[in-house]
Amino acid sequence: MLRFRMRNWVKTALCLGVALQADAINAATPENAAPQEAPRPLLRPDRPGAGSGSGDDLTLAAVQVTPRPVARAAGTAPLQASRATNVAEATANSLLQDWIGDFRTRARAAGLSTATLDAAFKGVTYDAKAIKRDRNQSEFTKTIWDYLDSAASDARVTNGKSALAARQALLNRIEQTYGVDKEVVVAVWGLESNYGSYRGDDDIVQSLATLAFDGRRGAFFEAQLVAALKIIEAGDVDPRDMIGSWAGAMGHTQFIPTSYLDYAVDFTGDGKRDIWSDDPSDALASTAAYLKKFGWVTGQPWGVEVALPQGFDYRLANRKIQKSPADWAKLGVLDMDGAPVADHGAASILLPAGGKGAAFMIFRNFAVIERYNTADAYVIGVGHLSDRLKGGPRIKGDWPRGDRALTFAERQEMQRRLTRAGFNTQGVDGRIGPKTIAAIRDFQSAKGLVPDGYASLNLLKTLR
Repeated sequence: MLRFRMRNWVKTALCLGVALQADAINAATPENAAPQEAPRPLLRPDRPGAGSGSGDDLTLAAVQVTPRPVARAAGTAPLQASRATNVAEATANSLLQDWIGDFRTRARAAGLSTATLDAAFKGVTYDAKAIKRDRNQSEFTKTIWDYLDSAASDARVTNGKSALAARQALLNRIEQTYGVDKEVVVAVWGLESNYGSYRGDDDIVQSLATLAFDGRRGAFFEAQLVAALKIIEAGDVDPRDMIGSWAGAMGHTQFIPTSYLDYAVDFTGDGKRDIWSDDPSDALASTAAYLKKFGWVTGQPWGVEVALPQGFDYRLANRKIQKSPADWAKLGVLDMDGAPVADHGAASILLPAGGKGAAFMIFRNFAVIERYNTADAYVIGVGHLSDRLKGGPRIKGDWPRGDRALTFAERQEMQRRLTRAGFNTQGVDGRIGPKTIAAIRDFQSAKGLVPDGYASLNLLKTLR
């Protein structure tokens, strides 16, 4: 009980210290300065933040991004905040060491050796940065069009074509082995680590131990920590060479430890599944193996941009409603050249920014990429970048670029107001997913609005 109370006090003190530092940074930073943003959304089916009580697992118009630190002018943080943070972190580190001692007993019961645990936890300390990033990840959003502008930028396309050329023989072998388009594999590589140029530099064992000790999502992070230790014990990587993102994603294509254990492959045949080194062979093959495992259909596109006819019934733009491309053509849904979409199987219509944005006819492979990351923006980003790498055009449809992304608080407010108005979102979690979209459509229909399910600021103002 004493340890539990101490831990809660430490968390409170750390949060206070972070808040005070943030206030000082904001006071000393120009108003037009903004955090740098990572190029990919955070939501993943088996990663932190992917699930929610309301079942809303998809981020549509608003895409989560990871804030990176803004340089702070020297001497701006209050001295008392710095001291409070230092004291709290020292205490937190002491408690973390106690937690590691308890965890070692559980790890040994899971079959891990004392030698592995000694090597893995040598020098590990409390990582306050990981906690701060974990707390802040829902607060920063950008629109899908801003995200896609970055995901398939000219520079990313140019670099991707260079990567394809440089690794042509390797990528052809991967494509032949797994049946997954090499351009899709390279697009994942491009979005996850900018073709290997930013793979993360956090100590995975230290980050995962800190997050598991913190307890907010302790069971998830402890499972990842156990998996990371099993990877080390298998000899695939030395503990201090196991680096990646603060939340445990590793290597060129950012596998988390449990996914690595289940799906990573040794494509080079050297006895190790090495996703960390400069050679991306195992990482790229592992990504293809992962997509194949979840049902990749060889020769099928992820989706095709389409034009909707005048008077289209927007209630048909629903992932649960599938028709053949020929049946969609009968309803006036054609490709951007005015022709029926080729028959690649059952397809749905996706409107990631409502009736005023681009429209896509999506196929099974959309859902396969979604297993890598559940955000629609990410899937479209991978798909569109892969199309551009094949020589395809930019997205031709317009976007409502005058709109801004709703903040996390505004998305929660929208869910509360919808539910109070009789259109139950089945939870208030700030994520705009299938259940919230259904509630929005019902509200729009009741008010005589276009039922496109788009969570816009104007809709929130109407609800107010």
